[in-house]
Amino acid sequence: MQVTASAHRVHLFSPSSSPALSLPSAKHCRCRYRNAAATTVRMGLREDGPSVAVVGVTGAVGQEFLRVLSDRDFPYRNIRLLASRRSAGKRLTFEDREYTIEELRPESFEGIDIALFSAGGSISKEFGPVAVERGSIVVDNSSAFRMVPEVPLVIPEVNPGAMAHINLKGRSGKGALIANPNCSTIICLMAATPLHRHAKVVRMVVSTYQAASGAGAAAMEELLQQTHEVLDGKQPTCKIFKQQYAFNLFSHNAAVLSNGYNEEEMKLVKETRKIWNDMDVKVTATCIRVPVMRAHAESVNLQFEKPLDEVSWRNMLRKEGNVVNSIPI
Repeated sequence: MQVTASAHRVHLFSPSSSPALSLPSAKHCRCRYRNAAATTVRMGLREDGPSVAVVGVTGAVGQEFLRVLSDRDFPYRNIRLLASRRSAGKRLTFEDREYTIEELRPESFEGIDIALFSAGGSISKEFGPVAVERGSIVVDNSSAFRMVPEVPLVIPEVNPGAMAHINLKGRSGKGALIANPNCSTIICLMAATPLHRHAKVVRMVVSTYQAASGAGAAAMEELLQQTHEVLDGKQPTCKIFKQQYAFNLFSHNAAVLSNGYNEEEMKLVKETRKIWNDMDVKVTATCIRVPVMRAHAESVNLQFEKPLDEVSWRNMLRKEGNVVNSIPI
């Protein structure tokens, strides 16, 4: 059977209809994402909400953290916006309030209940444990802790039980660390896990087609720049990808390992096994970088231990798989 998922917008927090490059490059960033015509009651800023920090707020994913917090009316009593020294002091407007971006320091996490990290693996390794020591619940978007056995690797819609031991309702004085999987793993398992629960996947073949947004704001900028350069007959500037990206396709730019797979492909293999708690499931992946700004796509071929007819798997995806399918079910 063949299942296709296209969902980078949801899981890497990419907006569906915003301008192609609404990137945080100006000294004063505006992050007002609410529909002016919306009549829903604002539930975000409230005294009984948790204190939230966003680490890497000027990056593409950091900006989408803010978008998702706003769009989902996530309750918070205050929010701290953290970035590198070069971004410190810049002003940013979020939900009609102006904030000053602060330099990331160990003391940044004093009084913080929830810290959302997306500033790269090295920053997560350095400051993630610091935040936990100060009582923060860290949700890390990097690969730094995904394969650490004692760190839960969580897709909330797939394996919420992995967080059962963590107090998410308020500050308890005890911090915790939660890792979220790689983008390709999230997209794949959102669709495959309901089927796995019913019929047990024994073999999975995945092909991914990954956009520039997965590599961050600088990669998106370079794709735009290269596109203009190629169309103008100029040599493309290659700093992020080390080769022409515009009007081109190539194996994902992650390093190729000794087994012939690149790191992106092995993330999908290892993370699937950890999330499903199944070291025997056979997984193979081919990850390709495609020259579009946003939206990853995947083709997923599954082999099951038990029989599963087409009507059944379509109904499962409709009810449990968080899948929007243009084909009538």
